[in-house]
Amino acid sequence: MNSTKNDKSVNILIVDDELSVRDSLTKWFIEDGYKAEAVIDANEALKKIKPGVWDIIFLDIKLPGMDGMELQQRIKSIDPGVTIIMITAYASVDTAVKSLKEGAYDYVTKPVDPDYLSHLVTNVIKQRRLLSENIQLKERIQELYEIDQIIGESPAMLKVFDLIKTVAPTDTSVMIRGESGTGKELIARAIHSNSPRRFFPVITVNCGGLTEGLTESEFFGHEKGAFTGALYRRKGKFEMANGGTIFLDEVGNIDAKAQADLLRVIETKQFTRVGGDEIIQVDFRLICATNRNLELAVKEGKFREDLYYRLNVFSISIPPLRERRSDIPLLCNYFLKKLANSTNKPVTHISAEAMEHLKKYDWPGNVRELRNAIERAIVVAKGSTITVDDLPIPSSTKEVTQEQTLEAVEKIHIKNILEQMEWNITRSAEVLGIDRATLYHKIKKYGLRK
Repeated sequence: MNSTKNDKSVNILIVDDELSVRDSLTKWFIEDGYKAEAVIDANEALKKIKPGVWDIIFLDIKLPGMDGMELQQRIKSIDPGVTIIMITAYASVDTAVKSLKEGAYDYVTKPVDPDYLSHLVTNVIKQRRLLSENIQLKERIQELYEIDQIIGESPAMLKVFDLIKTVAPTDTSVMIRGESGTGKELIARAIHSNSPRRFFPVITVNCGGLTEGLTESEFFGHEKGAFTGALYRRKGKFEMANGGTIFLDEVGNIDAKAQADLLRVIETKQFTRVGGDEIIQVDFRLICATNRNLELAVKEGKFREDLYYRLNVFSISIPPLRERRSDIPLLCNYFLKKLANSTNKPVTHISAEAMEHLKKYDWPGNVRELRNAIERAIVVAKGSTITVDDLPIPSSTKEVTQEQTLEAVEKIHIKNILEQMEWNITRSAEVLGIDRATLYHKIKKYGLRK
């Protein structure tokens, strides 16, 4: 035997009434680094069979008493996941082939070739690993954005959950509305992960960060030499999303040409790369998000009406955090547990006074701002409990009230985040969930100064 990849975690059982076969196979497998045992008949084998114990079992077809075919069925009923390989004499190859139809992985003939056996076991191990990884990946995908992983028990959020469950199994286009920081991308991923497309990619495009002239290349890709700097062929986001979902965040910010291009690809499900003439067919589901009033943009002629109706087939509105204050303790405790582990600090509680302070604040930056506040509080906390003094929010909530305009709230929120981040533009943009160019624009718009 000459195994190319040994694995001491692989357990092999040999069931054969010939002493020479049992001894030879056991010796070969142990020499190759596997764990191996051998038994003489079906009764002895059944005593050892328990779910998950054995990875590979070699069964001799001709056994005293219960034969290998019947034993195979008994073993599979106990442990469906075990890999069974039949051992047969030349005269019983037909029977071995029949065993394959009933679930055996393969068969080997006597006298057994050690090199072939080694190769066979190596392939079995690789296949089992791939199968295990695939199962784990599918479970992980389903766990990542299960609806019950989105934190909230308020009536407003329960309504959102019902809408997700309703639309996820369909291929309907979805418009997600909500203020910055409410978790629109999380909702989009929950829809994708509960849809038939969940094993294909979900591709996110931040439309707010696209400049005029680059949107077409970002959406549809380009050919080598299509423009200055196009040194190689590049796939666009729609091509990357083939079979899956494309999520257009801040879709209300795209320019007029991009709106026309987007409408065309939605209607035809095809496009050409920039600088190319090949028509590329794509199959995707469209989910978009906006914090803008698109109805007003349509009336003002800033957003195409026909595109608006294509995007707004099914609408989900995410309530701002100030409208679901009952969820704040749940979110705080979730972030506390998650972030305390990642920051390696023994902070386990939030004082009652601090929690009341958190519940009264209006959170113009919504869940994203709350998460950032909890993370900072964990970092500065002196003991195991977060106090009011640890919270990076105003001591009075009078500074931000629901009666103020959205622009006034946004200005105060951006100013607070910039000060918390010591005017680090990159970090502030990450916390705010916008790109650097958008942040610079808002700093200029509101006349903010360090």
